[in-house]
Amino acid sequence: MSHSIDTTCVQGGWQPENGGPRQLPIYQSTTFKYATSQQMADLFDLKASGYFYTRLQNPTNDQVANKIAALEGGVAAMLTSSGQAASFFSVFNICEAGDHFISCSSIYGGTFNLFAITMKKLGIEVTFVDQNAPAEELAKAFRPNTKCVFGETVANPAGYILDIAKMAKLAHDHGVPLIVDNTFATPVLCRPFDFGADIVVHSTTKYMDGHGCAVGGVIVDSGHFDWEQHHDRFAGLTEPDPSYHGLAYTKAFGKGAYITKATAQLMRDLGSIQSPQNAFLLNLGLESLHLRMPRHCSNALAAATYLKNNPKVAWVHYAGLPDDPEYPLVQKQFRGGLPCGVLTFGIKGGREQSIKFMDSLKLIAIVTHVADARSCVLHPASHTHRQLTDEQLREAGIPPDLIRFSVGIEDPDDIIADLEQALNQI
Repeated sequence: MSHSIDTTCVQGGWQPENGGPRQLPIYQSTTFKYATSQQMADLFDLKASGYFYTRLQNPTNDQVANKIAALEGGVAAMLTSSGQAASFFSVFNICEAGDHFISCSSIYGGTFNLFAITMKKLGIEVTFVDQNAPAEELAKAFRPNTKCVFGETVANPAGYILDIAKMAKLAHDHGVPLIVDNTFATPVLCRPFDFGADIVVHSTTKYMDGHGCAVGGVIVDSGHFDWEQHHDRFAGLTEPDPSYHGLAYTKAFGKGAYITKATAQLMRDLGSIQSPQNAFLLNLGLESLHLRMPRHCSNALAAATYLKNNPKVAWVHYAGLPDDPEYPLVQKQFRGGLPCGVLTFGIKGGREQSIKFMDSLKLIAIVTHVADARSCVLHPASHTHRQLTDEQLREAGIPPDLIRFSVGIEDPDDIIADLEQALNQI
């Protein structure tokens, strides 16, 4: 029986047997016992399903991954130790030295650095593109060795909205999958697979956890992309794997090929597994995700409206505002017509006044984190991107006065009162 997203948040994944524990157990064990050597051998050869070492798979993790796959409408998922690991694995699972991929330039700074610097050291080249450019212009970025396209549903920190259908068609026209980071929207607000995306990643550290207590990530496969149709381009999935006695993932696992390869190869060799304890905490967060996201959004809209009407505020960007240029795209892609609880704005007077404003806040905290229950702010030019000049910041789409405001689920009147008293200090 299929259920709504709201019900799946609460009851997806773990289904206890008669007399079993109602809450998902924490399988806090590194290893698992078997009666015969052959049973263990079959697990290592991927001939049987089961658990033998938590670095690869763990029952707690798998139940939470199954819930997230159901929420996104995917066929399989794998938890990772962080969102950064999920982004890396999602691309590295289909790219190797000598390959190329395309990424939107409006993405999280850590992911930008991963793609531009670290993956370049591995021999994988990226081309960054303006996601709002015409499709004909974007098509020029593709090469014969291009393996995928990457973007964020809601860009961090700029808040730009990805036209998923446009990017999916572009990717598919060139025979590659679209990978979408859906961290800020979550499947409660937007399911990228419904608009043509093939793979979704999340930093579960953010809204999915919701409490700022557990770092984690996840990769979800839609099962829609036909790897065999592009056999030669994705030989890592379609050709025999010598590290598993010549097993070919697409032939052995069908729609589960992509996640099986990510688990059997990347998690085996790189080991970025999420701990069972963190997976348990993540599941507790997921149980209230469908309740929290509408509150985050309504509070963000109230805060954005207040800031937009305050004479000390230079500008506000929140795609949920009716006069925002991206508002029509939000209405098309997002359940409830609001994109998330994160907005950006600038204070008149530039960087110095923005910093003074932030230092005057009392309820709203200055933290590196984003997208949890508590309202918080960050000034990228002073914090996450402080190594960049003002000119470099603008090239990255981050004005020097930009404040990223993650609106929590407190009483909206209290949030606005704190904004007001801080604005009165400047």
